[in-house]
Amino acid sequence: MTNSKPGKVGLEAMITPDNCVLVLIDHQPFQVSGVKSIDPALMINNVVSLAKAAKLFQVPTLLSTVVQDRGGYLIKPLQDVFPEQKPIDRTTINTWEDQRCVDWVKRSGRKKIVMAALWTEICLAFPVIHALGDGYDVYFVTDASGGTTVEAHEMGVQRMIQAGAIPLTSGVFAAELQRDWAREATVAGMQEIMLEHGGATATNLAWELQLLAGRAGAGV
Repeated sequence: MTNSKPGKVGLEAMITPDNCVLVLIDHQPFQVSGVKSIDPALMINNVVSLAKAAKLFQVPTLLSTVVQDRGGYLIKPLQDVFPEQKPIDRTTINTWEDQRCVDWVKRSGRKKIVMAALWTEICLAFPVIHALGDGYDVYFVTDASGGTTVEAHEMGVQRMIQAGAIPLTSGVFAAELQRDWAREATVAGMQEIMLEHGGATATNLAWELQLLAGRAGAGV
């Protein structure tokens, strides 16, 4: 009798800065205007936080839009994280049917893909399910995505989980990449992201920094 573990448990199941890529899909004005499953402003906050974490940890990140001449350019706060990158503009609703996007992931040599998209039930679910079929481990970020209704979002999430994908939130993505506060090279960057995008946690952190300021040896 042998002990075997499913691929979704154990340390090897966790994402690291050197084993995953991030794919951000269709965060455009038209799609944002249709999001009803989450406050659009909160979703934007979360996807920008997600992108900043990827940049901090040097996770290769692909930006993609669909028919941008009609749906609009990538939202500015997200584009500003990667000002040098021109998003791949597609006609395909399913990003994984655009060979340029598939080839980009293949060139990375990484087998774990983290995705976020608008809308959850379509532009996220389709490529997640497709990439799973091609043998990738696929994770999706629920709070950096959004559906046209609460039901549509939830059904999309259930469909992806049933297919074998793994749900995350934007904060989990950053924490999983950091993993250990002794990895000091990225602590300051994590703190900055938390202060800018962390909501109530940000106010608590700012208060803690205020209390520590001026205290000898605090390092603030």
